[in-house]
Amino acid sequence: MNAAKVNRVVLIGTGAVGCSYAYSMINQGVAEELVLIDVNEAKAEGETMDLTHGIPFAPSPVNVWNGTYQDCGSADLIVIAAGLAQKPGETRLDLVEKNTLIFKQIIREVMDSGFDGIFLVATNPVDILTHVTMIESGLPKERVIGSGTVLDTARLRIALGKHFNIDTRNVHAYIIGEHGDTELPVWSQTSIGVEAIDTILTRKGDENRKCLEKIFVDVRDAAYDIIERKGATYYGIGMSLVRITKAILNNENSILTVSAYLDGEYGHHDVYIGVPAIINRSGIREVIEMKLNEKEKEQFSHSVSVLKALKV
Repeated sequence: MNAAKVNRVVLIGTGAVGCSYAYSMINQGVAEELVLIDVNEAKAEGETMDLTHGIPFAPSPVNVWNGTYQDCGSADLIVIAAGLAQKPGETRLDLVEKNTLIFKQIIREVMDSGFDGIFLVATNPVDILTHVTMIESGLPKERVIGSGTVLDTARLRIALGKHFNIDTRNVHAYIIGEHGDTELPVWSQTSIGVEAIDTILTRKGDENRKCLEKIFVDVRDAAYDIIERKGATYYGIGMSLVRITKAILNNENSILTVSAYLDGEYGHHDVYIGVPAIINRSGIREVIEMKLNEKEKEQFSHSVSVLKALKV
């Protein structure tokens, strides 16, 4: 009798983001196997030991080990959090060339193992590096996903929930575009509960309307503000990656604003960018095309052009 199939997730990169992801994975009991890989093997071993000591307090058993690229062959999902981090004063796009070289080597090693699962990319600039991953791996676009604007969207929902004193779970709002300086909020499709935000603002007055732009700017620049204060961001993105992982492994068909490949959607081609997409066990089931107003279309097109200009 064959043993029951277990979910194996491989994490490449045991820096702050990767370890925040691994810690959240264990605490939420998402997968039965979690493999840690890092160019610094001693670091990966140390993180594995530390995480393993917390397993008795986890909601379900999980087998964690520091492995090699050969462990990728049987993986269902590979999460890449390796690469150079964003420094104070540096934009995500400043990291393009340095992290592209690192990624090409990683993807070659992974594919040599016979891997045939799904890639989830977290390293910045995430839209560019997700595209690099698709090209280098040769996998279908549906099985190469970037973390996109999942965290940006969460930040927007949190800010709107605080402003209107409404549970964040009842705030329906989306950030799309580049995970970076050219991202945009889709105000035309934003609602609080069942009520469109424009209707709420009309009722509450212009002062609330004026607050929206500040809310968005604070969301867009949140990473810079955090980096200035503590040097890096990692808890939020780590938990965002777990959310995407659960949508994949549990075959949820959940809608998340990941970095997805556009092949005609929104009138654009050959670019990875943050858009709402249905996520399940096969990866990206479908990209959802939101109805954007003219201003939002222009902003989104600008975001696409910035990414295409930097594509390597």
